[in-house]
Amino acid sequence: MSPRRPPRVYFSLRSPFSWMALRRLEERFPNAQEIAEFIPFSEPDAKSAAALQAAGGEFHYVAMSKAKHLYILNDTKRLAATYGYAMKWPIDKGDEWWDLPHLAWFKARELGVHRAYYDAVMAARWERGENICDPAILRRVCDEAGLDGALLVAAPDEEHIREQGVEALMRIYEDDVFGVPYFKFGRHRFWGLDRLDGFLAALEEALAPAGTAAPAAADPLAGIPAELRERRGSMDHDTAGGCG
Repeated sequence: MSPRRPPRVYFSLRSPFSWMALRRLEERFPNAQEIAEFIPFSEPDAKSAAALQAAGGEFHYVAMSKAKHLYILNDTKRLAATYGYAMKWPIDKGDEWWDLPHLAWFKARELGVHRAYYDAVMAARWERGENICDPAILRRVCDEAGLDGALLVAAPDEEHIREQGVEALMRIYEDDVFGVPYFKFGRHRFWGLDRLDGFLAALEEALAPAGTAAPAAADPLAGIPAELRERRGSMDHDTAGGCG
């Protein structure tokens, strides 16, 4: 593959659309983990937010309305049935500590067990409806998967893991990521579960044998009036199979 940077996949342990998109990605492109860079997207806690601000970044995500939330409940139920995925909605209270499971992912990556960790945590949240932000529950989930639950749950206490989390938040900020799943490949960006096909098409084109690739792609925003590009908020009342 010739691009200067590998494809990036921004995912969240919180989002049902991210869960389904990554599952579909693995089914359709089994070596995605070797091709793309996976970056966790998570709302930072106070400590991470302060570090992000000190680094010159900010978090783009804005909490959704109740109407949008209710639509997503219905949409994800419909999509899970379509894909044949067993799903049980977790009951989030609104005060979950999302840095915990996401920073634990960085620790799992350091230990070389991030794929097993991801699978275990996603099964707990989306198939059994468990609260993966509860340290005791997360530790049990990890232990049951044969992982070191105590070590993973302690990830937020390790400064170098915190630093990796802030680096990811800065990547999110610099790439203008506002929701998940979010795929970036060169100049092309794809937000939402139903944009997975476009991302896969871009990957397949890049992986095609030499001499068969299409000409370099034009600016994806070509033809869109500059005035419309600058009008933030005019197009963000819908969801394209993404949380954001």
